[in-house]
Amino acid sequence: MISLIVFIIILSILILVHEWGHFITARKCGVKVEQFALGFGPKLWSRVHDGTEFCLCAIPLGGYVKMAGDDRAKCSGNPDEFFSKSVGARALIVLMGPVVNLVLAYVCFWLMCFIGYVDMDLSAKKVEPRLGQILSGSPAEKAGLQAGDKIIAVDGKPVAHWPDMQDHIMNSTAPQLTVTFQRDGRAMARSIVPQEHKQKDIFGRVHRARRIGVGPARIKDSNEAVVVRYGFWESFPRAAKELAGITVKTYTALYEMLIGLRSPKEAMGIVGMFFVIKFALSIGFSFVLHIVGVISASLAIFNLLPVIPLDGGHLFLLALEKIRGKALSMRAEQFIARLGFALIVALALFVFYVDFERIGLVDKIIHIFKT
Repeated sequence: MISLIVFIIILSILILVHEWGHFITARKCGVKVEQFALGFGPKLWSRVHDGTEFCLCAIPLGGYVKMAGDDRAKCSGNPDEFFSKSVGARALIVLMGPVVNLVLAYVCFWLMCFIGYVDMDLSAKKVEPRLGQILSGSPAEKAGLQAGDKIIAVDGKPVAHWPDMQDHIMNSTAPQLTVTFQRDGRAMARSIVPQEHKQKDIFGRVHRARRIGVGPARIKDSNEAVVVRYGFWESFPRAAKELAGITVKTYTALYEMLIGLRSPKEAMGIVGMFFVIKFALSIGFSFVLHIVGVISASLAIFNLLPVIPLDGGHLFLLALEKIRGKALSMRAEQFIARLGFALIVALALFVFYVDFERIGLVDKIIHIFKT
């Protein structure tokens, strides 16, 4: 329940800052904002301030800013209407939603760097592949492995750190493994039949896992995980580097999905985001900041795709208007809008399906109908 409340708060903040970007820019450009809504559906609360109705709606899965004259067919020509403004002013109003999401992502990354975070990669590299615990009755004990043995290879694959050994065991499909280790300066090898068991991932999905029943001896040089922390000023370029990296990775992933190098099923929707944030809450505040930053940046990037009703679609039409010297015909814009809306609905349905499949709900529904 706490995870759900935190998720709704985080999602609301992401939506709020996005719509605030549109709202404040529209006001600065002299456009009248008639309504600022957080959520969809029935109104739970509303208040009119300075000519704008601010309202909170029942379904916290989006938001919108209603500007005067944002429908060209209904424009009256008043100077405070959206379509009465120049192409540049309209483009700025549209663009500032995603820009503010990127700014929020940057702030999250800056806070993460300044507060400090556990570097998973560095922490993992500090764990020696030396055995410290052998579970009673485990495959490792039956094979004769002892505490103090240092694993150097699994099925001929070299092991430098503890996660290497875990990965080799988990990814192996052979019924029997050959584990090479050092004991008292001598290299030795044993054949081990790993145990198979089921474990859940962060989405609650059950996966097959393999283990041999051992635990690490210690972490080299320190008994603590590696916490990375930067100074006040140093955190600024570090946060910029993190944001740039996330942006490049997101665009690369989208491109690879389009050309077939990456499965579209790797996409994540609202349900997937809930489970990721739930997992982040179990790790710590810095990790939550990182996830919020990633989601905020991803929302900005997604919104900039050149498809109506996304911000990128409106920017695309404004670019065409600037190049042509006039807007497209109403009929052409309506066709593009309908096509874009159909694509977004199809994408939303697909992502919901992927999310439900990811958490095992699709299999449960199929099982119900089969029985």
